[in-house]
Amino acid sequence: MNSFTDLDLLPTLQATLTEKGFMIPTEIQARALPLLLKGRSIVGVAETGSGKTMAYALPILQLLKTLENEGDPVRASSQPRAAVIVPTRELGEQVSKVFKPFTHTTRLRVRTVLGGTTLEIAKRNIQGPFEVLVATPGRLVKLLDRRLLSLNDVRFLVFDEADQMLDQGFLPDAGRIVGACPEERQLALFSATVSPAVQTLMSKLFAGVEVIRSQGFHRVVATLTTKNRTVTNGKRFPLLESLLVDGVKGGTLIFTNTREQCDNLAQELQKTGHSCVIYRGEMDKVQRRANLKAFREGKIGLLISTDLASRGLDVEHVGRVINYHLPQQMENYIHRVGRTARAGRSGLVINFVTERDQPLVEQLDGIKTGAARVAAPKIIVRN
Repeated sequence: MNSFTDLDLLPTLQATLTEKGFMIPTEIQARALPLLLKGRSIVGVAETGSGKTMAYALPILQLLKTLENEGDPVRASSQPRAAVIVPTRELGEQVSKVFKPFTHTTRLRVRTVLGGTTLEIAKRNIQGPFEVLVATPGRLVKLLDRRLLSLNDVRFLVFDEADQMLDQGFLPDAGRIVGACPEERQLALFSATVSPAVQTLMSKLFAGVEVIRSQGFHRVVATLTTKNRTVTNGKRFPLLESLLVDGVKGGTLIFTNTREQCDNLAQELQKTGHSCVIYRGEMDKVQRRANLKAFREGKIGLLISTDLASRGLDVEHVGRVINYHLPQQMENYIHRVGRTARAGRSGLVINFVTERDQPLVEQLDGIKTGAARVAAPKIIVRN
């Protein structure tokens, strides 16, 4: 598959692909789309920014519109035929944006049920007939428990960014959601890494399915430039200030390891005249969303965050990632640097390195050139 036109897609989908300038599929799209369009269940493991959402959105729309064209439209209220499960509200909104251009021509309806909104809003969102549901697991399970929503007619179930979702403890919710769907549903799981929790879900619910790994799995992308800067005598902030003198095209995302470090760094930056916003757990969700919006729109050029922002967020204009504190786990590093150099764009990562970071840096020397890969839990596939 060299082009989207090689796929036997509905004319309405092909028209939107052409209109939006989507011509050449990414690696994960080229490998996943033919299987999903044939009705196969898959597990897709690919680096962040590789186009995973489109890889499942097109097969979902193709299946549901085909059913409608054959005289079997959705008629029942609060009973979708496809469900996409995402770890966070922000990612859910991003997924909905990917679907949106295609819904204009197919006239299929996408609704969201996401954490951080009230139950009343969630109830309004699922009223009446609609085809596709994008949901966070906790909120979806609450609606199922209250019998406000039914998954009895789901034909296609997707777990997106599964590593983040399951690392947050949603494995029981995942089992509950799968159990609420018909046995004959098509399944897809997409993840940037294979954590132990993802391995458990794969072994329990995805035994025997096709497992696709992109060549960039557990590696940084080729368009990413990485620079290491040594921290002398623990003096990180003067090093950061010297870097901020040099502007970059796009915003700068700065990572710390703890909420306290995040707040302290933001205060130091503001004291020295640098406008910035924070994005971390244990803060007001409305404020967190407002901060992300300001950064996304380019009103603020610096976003200071914990690993909360390292997974799933797609902010197009991130030109530079600074690891003010390097994480201890390579998996977290891969997610952090995946916030830049997305979808073929270039990006810069600067790591602040201390003596205790040397074990991680030695691993980085291997993955930057693709000479080595980070060890991942073994994937069990039963035939």
